[in-house]
Parts: sequence; structure tokens; C-alpha cells
Amino acid sequence: MIVDAQVHLWTSGRKVTPANAHHRQQAVFSKDDLLPEMDRAGVDRVIIVPPSWDDNEHAFAAAAAHPDRFAVMGRVKVDAPESREILRKWKGRPGALGIRLVFNPEHSHLLVDGKADWIWPAAEAAGIPVMMLAPGHLDRFAKIAQAHPQLRLAVDHMGLTRNRKGPRAFDHLPELLALAKHPNIAVKITGLPLHSAEAYPFLDLHEPLRRTVDAFGPERVFWGTDLSRMTCSYRQCVTFITEEIDWLSRRDKELIMGKAVCAWLGWDGYRKT
Repeated sequence: MIVDAQVHLWTSGRKVTPANAHHRQQAVFSKDDLLPEMDRAGVDRVIIVPPSWDDNEHAFAAAAAHPDRFAVMGRVKVDAPESREILRKWKGRPGALGIRLVFNPEHSHLLVDGKADWIWPAAEAAGIPVMMLAPGHLDRFAKIAQAHPQLRLAVDHMGLTRNRKGPRAFDHLPELLALAKHPNIAVKITGLPLHSAEAYPFLDLHEPLRRTVDAFGPERVFWGTDLSRMTCSYRQCVTFITEEIDWLSRRDKELIMGKAVCAWLGWDGYRKT
């Protein structure tokens, strides 16, 4: 089973902002657009992550229509008073696996000024896994994981920073690998082709990937694409791992390509124990 750990869908009716030049510049990218692409690429399931310019409802509608293909890591605004009640009821929503939080530079103050502090114990108590994008703030993952050992945290995009390519993109790798000592931290190897300075099969990504898998183990490494930002084909995003990397065992690839993330998030028969 191949499970993509991150794809954005949106129906906001407006094109992606020019600042996101790598995103598909289209007003709508729906489940009906995605399903044929999944079939052509050989992807069985997708975890939908609503983008910043759209709400969660389209993602939940897709999961309701195709529960065997889609589930949701939804967005919660950490600085909105109503979010506490939303989080309390989150697990009751069909298709909800957990939440995804984004602390890009323009939002990172929420992570460092204490406004997000309430969400860690709340998610831990409710058994809600968290995927988090916080480039430049990997130290926060360690502090959160240590303070909340039952909270499952996943580092988005290997902690990569926007617009960096090649070896320079992985200057932070020692800091990322140091997080592996926390058993409640996993890492998403999503969006990686965008950070390669080479054409397919992206040979400059292989060594950072090897070091990441060695540190975390395949049970805590989750493949995915962030498809709407990719400049290569969906199928190449798959085969870059399944066909071009010979140092991963068959079992390793099965875990990284889907079984591990399903177990971590508790999606169907792969529920984590």
C-alpha cells in the first residue's frame, strides 16, 4: 500500500498567490482532479492537508466520499479562542486523523511567544497526532516532545527551509537527526524533489535520506509529496523511493511508503499500539 502523507486540495475559487510560485496556479484542485492522478501514479491513499487559503470542509467532504482513499490532517488556528472547543471534538469527525500546524517565518511568533502552548497538552490528552511545519525551530520539537511524551509529533518536510537546493538545503540535518532520540517524534520526507539540485532520480537527496532512515528507523519516516508544489511527475515522486534507492529493504519501503504513517496516525488496520 502506498500512502501519500501530504497533498493539498482546495476549492476556494481563487488562484494560489504569486508568492507560492511553485504551487499549481489554479483556482480549484479537488478530489476529482486528484483521484485519476493517484491511480496513474499507483498511490492508494492520500492524507489531505488543507492549505492556508482554504478551510477544512472540502477535505472532510473528500474523506466522507472516499473513506478508503482519503483522510484528513486538518488545520487549527492556535490563536483563535474557538479552537479549544474544535480540538475537543476533533476525534469525533469522520476521517480526522490529527492536525497540522504551520509556523512559517510569518507565523513563527505564535510558536515562540507562548500562544501555541495550550495545544500540546490538549492534543496529548485527546490522543491527537500533530504534524508541524516550523523551519528554523527544530529545537521546539525536542522541548515539546520531552514535556509531552504521549504526544505524537511529525516534522514536516524534514525541517527544510524554502528555496534551498542541493547539499546546502540539509545544513540543518544534524539538528533533525538529534530529534530521533525522542520516540514520539517522526519525520515526513515530503516535498523533497523540490530541494534537489539535480534531475530525477535526485541523487543528491539519497545520502540525507539514508542518514534520516538510519536515525529514525523506517517506522518513523513517512513518504509524501506535497504534490501541488512538485515539478516532477507524481509517478517519479513514487519511484524515486521504490525503484531508485537500493539500500532500503522491501520491508523498509513498505513502511516508509505507507504502513508506518497509517500505524502512527491510526488509520484502519495499521493502528498503532
